[in-house]
Amino acid sequence: MADATQDAVPDDALPAGARMIESGGAGCIKAAAVLLGVGEEAAGTIFKMFGETELRRVALGAKDLRSAPAGKISESLEKFCEAMETVGGDAAAGDDLLREVATKALGPDLARRAFDGVIPPPPPDEVLGSVSQADPEALAMVLGREQPQTIALVLSSLDASRAAGVMDRLAEKIRPDVLRRMATIESVAPEVLREVGQALSTELKSLVSGGMRRVDGKSTALEILRRINPQQQGVVIAEIEKDDQNLAGELRGRLFTFNDLANLADRDLQQLLREIDASRLTVALKGATADVRQKFLQNLSSRAAEMLSDDLAAMGPVKLSSVETAQQEIAKLAQELASQGRITIVGPSEKML
Repeated sequence: MADATQDAVPDDALPAGARMIESGGAGCIKAAAVLLGVGEEAAGTIFKMFGETELRRVALGAKDLRSAPAGKISESLEKFCEAMETVGGDAAAGDDLLREVATKALGPDLARRAFDGVIPPPPPDEVLGSVSQADPEALAMVLGREQPQTIALVLSSLDASRAAGVMDRLAEKIRPDVLRRMATIESVAPEVLREVGQALSTELKSLVSGGMRRVDGKSTALEILRRINPQQQGVVIAEIEKDDQNLAGELRGRLFTFNDLANLADRDLQQLLREIDASRLTVALKGATADVRQKFLQNLSSRAAEMLSDDLAAMGPVKLSSVETAQQEIAKLAQELASQGRITIVGPSEKML
């Protein structure tokens, strides 16, 4: 601790003093006396440097200080005892005052446990077991099969960086519900957390031993769809759309994009141009590659190509979302024409004879 024979405790000495709480009873009493002597604000700063073990020692010292004869207080703490008198605190009131300061600095739960002698809860690592150190990818795969309240309970008990890594790998549609439930969790019984941890640990072991791995089924499905003709593609996606419009829209958008229109034969592209609204085409071409833009221009009449070029040059900034929407509309129109047999869609790897 700082030398108590000096008139004041230098600010830079406080952290060192905070680290020098002895394990014996006399050391605890001295620490409590010092904290009382430096005043509420300085004591609060020091409390923030404590772990629960140190705080418990101060709490014990504060209790002993209530009944300690004045003569047993070390001579080196005399000036701190004088400071206690100036702030209206004495040895008998040390317990209450330090409890109040600790509560402000560390929160009511930790202070209550320390000053009331309540056994601290086991750390999450001990309760959750291997789950607390699990790979975020593996844990996300296991938690993805659980209810949102279970996911929220587990993530709330992990360190923030690991919990965020798991959250990033969960399905987007369940994230808001999980976060909402996490925000309302204030405490949980160790027995409940231990039971959940044991169950998840078993699943994690099965996942690792069984060689389970994450697969990209969506990409595989797209590759299969690309190998069938446009009419069959339309039928399949239409069936999917009955149950999941979002998934159908995503598959349709990834199956055939606006840039793929550059692979159309000139005759097919000219057929498509007859069906496209001119204003939507201008917006779509605003964000197109030079090759795609040239492909469209060369399949228009000279006058129409000149007008389109002028419109593009005169067009101001356009929102990316507006460009993407226009491109998706035109790509979808091309798929519809292909499903009707009016044009032939050619993939980038296919060749026409």
